[in-house]
Amino acid sequence: MTVIDAHTHVLTEAMIAAIARDVPALAPRLTRVSDDAALLEILDVKQNPFPRAAWDLERRFADMAAQRVDLHVVCNIPHTFLYEADTGAAAAVSEIQNEAIGALCRQHPDRFLGLATAAMQDPAGAAATLERAVTQHGLRGLHLGSNIAGRNLDDPALDAVWEVLDRHALLVLVHPHKVVAAERMRGYYLTNLIGNPLETTIAAASLVFGGVIERHPNIRFLLSHAGGFVPFQAGRFRHGWKVRQEPRARLKGDPVESLGRLLYDSITHAPGALRFLLDEVGPERILFGTDYPFDMGTTRGVGEIEEAIPDSAARAAILSGNARRLLGTPVAA
Repeated sequence: MTVIDAHTHVLTEAMIAAIARDVPALAPRLTRVSDDAALLEILDVKQNPFPRAAWDLERRFADMAAQRVDLHVVCNIPHTFLYEADTGAAAAVSEIQNEAIGALCRQHPDRFLGLATAAMQDPAGAAATLERAVTQHGLRGLHLGSNIAGRNLDDPALDAVWEVLDRHALLVLVHPHKVVAAERMRGYYLTNLIGNPLETTIAAASLVFGGVIERHPNIRFLLSHAGGFVPFQAGRFRHGWKVRQEPRARLKGDPVESLGRLLYDSITHAPGALRFLLDEVGPERILFGTDYPFDMGTTRGVGEIEEAIPDSAARAAILSGNARRLLGTPVAA
């Protein structure tokens, strides 16, 4: 069985150099703080520590072996969504990253599959970027922030992007970004501990109640971090649709249909939570993911799946089969 990690991030030294050369205003800056990490700065955003494995492929390969993972689905780091930046500059950074990720997948076809990024503040341009990423670079889907400069994912302006994704039947990894109510979560790392799952929940609710999933049935939306609060609150969503008018404003059918098309990665950090997710959505809608190489991911994801899920068929689907079905086989060298 080929174990596939469907949620990993990359920012290679080649990407950094190309962005610095072509779009210096948005260039990531790395300041080494140890042998294993650096301080990352992009505009006013800082990430410390930023793990070496994000840019060091040999470290990544060693970690994959240690973690019993055969193939990474790689996408950009959320810091380089750049939805708030100048549109032209952000689009140029997206093109650089897509080309580099595509090249990485061609160079190591048995180790990587890639997802694209796009400057979503310009939906028409993002649609064109995505089309190129798929047809020219062989990427298998889109890595998408949970909001676009404060706009939710039900924004009608995004229809051009949904049309491309639906036509190609692509996967969309929805990742939290620029969390809501950050001023109330400054302490205790709550912007991540609470803000990230809350962002994912808002994004999912916007896709469901905004009718995006209903109108574009071929898009496969994969929610980061086990869907945030969605699995636990899906019943509340369904109840609200039955008893209130507001949730019916743009959703024609029962939300259970759209909710039933959402996919989830396996990052829960608790075996009971993973088993709850499995009971709620079934093994066919969960993809193994680790959020590699960030510290809020997991380094023993395969072991966590093995310990939490006794059924071998369910484990095989989560660790390998679902990703193969949704993303296809690796690109040829």
